[in-house]
Amino acid sequence: MTPETLIEQAKEAMTRAYAPYSGYHVGAALLCADGTVYTGCNVENASYGATNCAERTAIFKAVSEGHRDFTALAVCGGKDGIITGAFPPCGICRQVMAEFCGGDFPVYLVNESGYDTLTLSRLLPCGFSAQEHMR
Repeated sequence: MTPETLIEQAKEAMTRAYAPYSGYHVGAALLCADGTVYTGCNVENASYGATNCAERTAIFKAVSEGHRDFTALAVCGGKDGIITGAFPPCGICRQVMAEFCGGDFPVYLVNESGYDTLTLSRLLPCGFSAQEHMR
């Protein structure tokens, strides 16, 4: 699957965001090794800590369906559903990605003119991994 195809699915997911407090709609599309794609959107809550990001929504959906091997993630977002620059994953989302993905895992960050590709190791340098600390 091309990055552009995955990005289109992230854009579609962005339209389903529930963002009555911030107005920022975010969509994500997660590609599994077998070609399955799981999408997610941000779901806000009046108790901000109960909010869930688009990236974690997609990852949790995939994991709940038995997938653990991920190939790429596309993320897009913007005010009132209009892409207004790159929306890199938050720290919690980066840590969740570290649980399942290697450092070379590509993340496509959509912006107004296209997208940039960053690796998880660039997004989360010196990230915590339980596997490393359990040796």
